[in-house]
Amino acid sequence: MPLSAAEVDPRSGYCAATRTFHSIRPPLPLPPADLPLSFPAFMFSLLPAALPSRPALVDAATGEAVPFPAFLSRVRALAAALRARLGVSRGDVAFVLAPPGVHVPVLYYALMAVGAVVSPANPALTAGEISGLIALSGPSVAFAVKATAGKLPPDLNTVLLDSARFLSFFHEARDEDGAAAGTDVVTHQSDPAAILYSSGTTGRAKAVVLTHRNLMASDATRAAATAEVLMLAVPLFHVYGFTFCLRVAPSASTLVLHTARRFDGREVLAAVGRFGATRLALAPPAVLAIVRAAEEDEALIARAAKLQAVNCGGAPLATELFRRFLHKFPGVCLLQGYGLTETTSGFCRAVGEAESAQIGSVGRLSWGAQAKIVHPETGVALPPGVPGELWVRGPFVMKGYAGDEDSTSKIMDSEGWLRTGDLCYIDKYGIVFVVDRLKELIKYKGYQVPPAELESLLQTHPDIDEAAVVSYPDDQAGELPVAFIVSSSGSILHEAQIKEFVAKRVVHYKQIHHIFFVNSIPKNAAGKILRKDLAKLTLQHIQSKL
Repeated sequence: MPLSAAEVDPRSGYCAATRTFHSIRPPLPLPPADLPLSFPAFMFSLLPAALPSRPALVDAATGEAVPFPAFLSRVRALAAALRARLGVSRGDVAFVLAPPGVHVPVLYYALMAVGAVVSPANPALTAGEISGLIALSGPSVAFAVKATAGKLPPDLNTVLLDSARFLSFFHEARDEDGAAAGTDVVTHQSDPAAILYSSGTTGRAKAVVLTHRNLMASDATRAAATAEVLMLAVPLFHVYGFTFCLRVAPSASTLVLHTARRFDGREVLAAVGRFGATRLALAPPAVLAIVRAAEEDEALIARAAKLQAVNCGGAPLATELFRRFLHKFPGVCLLQGYGLTETTSGFCRAVGEAESAQIGSVGRLSWGAQAKIVHPETGVALPPGVPGELWVRGPFVMKGYAGDEDSTSKIMDSEGWLRTGDLCYIDKYGIVFVVDRLKELIKYKGYQVPPAELESLLQTHPDIDEAAVVSYPDDQAGELPVAFIVSSSGSILHEAQIKEFVAKRVVHYKQIHHIFFVNSIPKNAAGKILRKDLAKLTLQHIQSKL
């Protein structure tokens, strides 16, 4: 039964009767949920009838630009080629292992247009890590580049984005009946559109299934009222970059892609000025980089004069860094957001100057979101201003983990509430504050590093009896993975040996930064590692080295 307006506090969105917070954002023009419609079809329906001639996509490094008419033409031609030349059909999973570039958003749109499921992964992962992800999602086709293709299984049908063959797909004719490619594919909004990889609230990687409806709800909340120039400097395989790169369509905005292998604050600010970017999407380490660049050379600030807003997500932003940013960019809104892969990226975000001024907050709930603040031990829903675990539900919440009903049931209940594992509170104005993480994931430069994965790897070493991995705060990275090791009796281990052992087996951001040798790992009666005790030991050990 719908709530009456009188039952919901108009300032906070809180309903005392149900102990639930409701979004107070204006409603979005989403289609009826039972209407057969794909995410690309919905997004293209929002484009103006007369397509602008300005670029839809720009490569910041090379200057290569794809105008809007060409963007639509490429999506339709590629969709036709996917079906006619590769046999891709509704429900097929397509694994994408490629660096950012102007072909990637086109590929994402084309795959979803024919009902296929996009599954992007970090191209820096090792072959062993990629093999594990492929086992989760079960792709029938892959898209890579020459530099990453060797990491894929040899029996997986792979197309290279930097090949003449792929480029020829942009010239594929329309279907024989003359219809635009993909228009005869019946796609339901509840169908899977993407599989992204997450560690959930703990443990090993899981395959997060996002639907077309999830993406509609998520990206519709981000659609700009007017066209803007958005520079995207976050990975396109991460849910943050994945959803942002799909924003190119709704308001006919220009998407400038940061494609350099390394992030350089000076170069990014120069590119902001060169392309007239009005909005910049970053992770906290990148915010630090541009602040440092501006502090060293104030001329860069003047070059970025058109910049109006910076979106920041993926990890917490330090309060001091927030203040340093405002000091150097006083006319720019720094807008923090909060979300998970399981919630199709951010379901909380700061909007406008007033909300961005709330230092330490992640803004208000997005349209369609409902939230509860739940006591972690009693399960009782709490009122405004009291911290507890944040539970959320809405049209952006994932379908579930692919092939893993047990993990899905642990994070989502039968009523659709998703447990975030984060300690938060919502104030009397509906502003959300993230206090701490109940979950144990380490956030290294916005990447998720699951301690359990590293602990399992460390314990495969013949000279290690036990291992525990925790985080250590770091100004540049956010958090660093550090390990406590119990060596086997009689073994002689050195820190460098263990670091090398791990580095050969995992991607760069999962590597161990400090090793501490101990006689035992503190655990509770149930055998669970007492990570808070280890965190205190970490501070003591590292401070003693300084």
